[in-house]
This record gives sequence, structure tokens and C-alpha cells, in this order.
Amino acid sequence: MSKLRIAIIGAGPCGLSQLLAFKQAEQEQRVELICFERQSDWGGLWNYTSQIGIDVHGEPIHSSMYRQLWANNPKESIEFADYTFYDHFGCFLPSYLPRAFIYDYLTGRAKVNNLRRFIRFNTAVRHVDFNDEKKEFNVDVEDLNTGSIECTNFDRVIVATGHYNVSNMTHIDGVDQFPGRVLHSHEFRGADEFVGLNLLIIGSSFSGIDIALQCYKFGAQSVTISSRREPIGFKWPAGIKDAPMVVRIEGRTAHFKDGSSLENINAIIFCTGYRHSYPFMTKRFQLHSGITEFVPSNLYKSIFWVDQPYLAYLGTPRQFFSFPVFDLQAALVRDVFLGHIKLPEQVQRQADVNKWQTREKSIGPTDFSAMLDLQTDYMRDMFDLLRTYDGNQSLSKPDFDKANH
Repeated sequence: MSKLRIAIIGAGPCGLSQLLAFKQAEQEQRVELICFERQSDWGGLWNYTSQIGIDVHGEPIHSSMYRQLWANNPKESIEFADYTFYDHFGCFLPSYLPRAFIYDYLTGRAKVNNLRRFIRFNTAVRHVDFNDEKKEFNVDVEDLNTGSIECTNFDRVIVATGHYNVSNMTHIDGVDQFPGRVLHSHEFRGADEFVGLNLLIIGSSFSGIDIALQCYKFGAQSVTISSRREPIGFKWPAGIKDAPMVVRIEGRTAHFKDGSSLENINAIIFCTGYRHSYPFMTKRFQLHSGITEFVPSNLYKSIFWVDQPYLAYLGTPRQFFSFPVFDLQAALVRDVFLGHIKLPEQVQRQADVNKWQTREKSIGPTDFSAMLDLQTDYMRDMFDLLRTYDGNQSLSKPDFDKANH
């Protein structure tokens, strides 16, 4: 029996989860794994760099990390089932950790399991298509060190490149004429760059609030948070205030939806989220969901391309639990690709996508409890599907209710 050739695109958290899931099958000579990573090291988003824009190879910088970032989820909600924070650090830690601790923990599990041997670093995937006649994927990759192009065939492809690296920029009239600095949070690297400045932050979700507070603590003169929704209602210190959505910029003045304005702005930071972007995928296999969401279109169980189940995407939904979700997704991909679990017919797969999307659309934009319930139920759903394979009967069911609360 010939080995199943599997390409994994990306060696961030999702790609590492997938490599680990397939490790036993690789040892049994059932699969051949190749993971392509554009960066020079693993970790994906968590692989911090002070650079912005493009790297030494002319490739877009992937990481959106900044120096003083702390995880906005407690470690208990992102801990691996087989490798705890205590296992890695050898001591008890507080619930909220700096980015460097998360990176060390993530890559620590990869080192323990010797996953680096599967990864080709400094290798960019340029094009992925499927040959319907031969029933195989054609994958074109470029060695960024030499510039050479290699065309290889695979039986299965797993896209694990994440979705927090391509900025979702909101159009605002006049911002292109603003005389100060304009950036997206993807390019934010440290609050010390904005000491003594008057800042306008557009967007009031996680990164917007965190960056606003950090800049204030580091000595920004003032911080104004503009939001398209109602103000969050926090009791801000004197140097921070809420504002309605910006409608236009004139010189250093911002005009808001309610007719008010803000003068003497030195810098504008867009904290407006990220977009799905997979330019290396042939057009028929590209996600076109725009901004990130909990239930992406075209993906059964938010993983398998509805009309081409040999193609899987990992980590595309918005996440509260991140690493455990990636592990569940990776285990499901493994068991489907190895033939242990059979997917339903295409019509049923699409109906399942529609069902989950209908539920997501019923959730209000600030109903975080309902969002958390949605993702918890999604994890339950994946776990129950995994248990349909006899080889997974020994899996102990996580306490989803405890994780949720």
C-alpha cells in the first residue's frame, strides 16, 4: 500500500497540531508529511518580530504580535490536553501570560515531539490546484533562499496558515491625506512609539482596548476610541475616552457620526480585525468570507471543503479556545483522511454548514456568552464525531461546561 502524501501549509499552532496528530501514522509508514513554512522558524502568529511590512525575502510579515502583548484568554482555556503548562514550565503560573510564555509553551510541545523534521522553512506556497482527472493536488512552492520553484503532487492538502495576518482596513474619507502616522494593529509593535502623542484608535474590540490602555500607560497624551457600536461603558481614566464612528478626516481633525470632532491627532491606529486571505489557492478553493467569523462558508465542520473533502482548512473560525480547537480539528482531519471516519454526502455537508451559519447569524455582535456557547457546542460536535471511530473510544470527554464558565 502506497503512502498517502499530505501537504500541510503553515507551521504555526494549527500546522503543529496537525503534524502531531499524524505523527503515529507517519511512524507506521502510512503517510508522508511535508509542512511548508514561509518564515524561518515555527510558531506562526506567535513568532514575534520587530519588523513590519516585508521581510528579507520581500514577503509580507506574518506576525501581528507586539512586545507587551499578553494573552487575552486564560491559560486554562488554551491548554493542550496532552501537554500542560505545568508539564512545560515545571511550576504553577498565573492564568494570563505574556506572549513569550505562550510561544515557549507552543513550541515546547513541538520540540518534545520532534516535529521540526517534517518542516521546510523559508518555503512559500505559490499555487495549489486539484487535478480532477488524476485525483491529486498540484502544489507549487518557492525556496525563498534560492528562488527555485518546485512543483509537487499530493493526495491531500491542509491549509493551516491562520487568519490574523491580513488587515481588514475600514475606508474613511480623507484618511489618505492625514499628515500623521496611520497604521493597522497588525503593524503595532510597542506603545513606547506613541509617548506624548494624541491617538485615535478605530475599533473597540480586543486589540483596540488593549492597545489603547497600553499606549496610555506608556505615556500617550490622549487616546480616543472610535467605535461603530455603542460605547463599551468602561470607566476610563482621564486620558482615554470613547467616540462614535469616524466619518471623515480633515487634516489632523476627525469628524464623527454624531457631528462632534477631535482635533490635533498625531496618529491613527486601525484595530478593525483581519480578513481571510489565501492567494495561493486556486480560485475555486479560496475562502471568500471576508472578515473572520465563527462559521466560515464552504467548510463542513469549519474544516473540509464542502465539494472537495480532500482539502482541509484549520483554524479558520474565530476562537475563544484556540489550541484545543486546533487539536480537535487536526484529529478529525487525520481520521477522515486515513479513512477511519466517513463524511456524509455533499448535500448533507452543505446543510450542516447552513445550520451552523443560521445559528451564528442569530447572535448579536456583543453577545459574547452566546458566541462562547456556539464554540463550545462546536467542540462537542467535533468530539462526538471523533468518537464514531472505534479507535477513539478511549478518549476522555472534556468538561466543556467547566471550560465554558
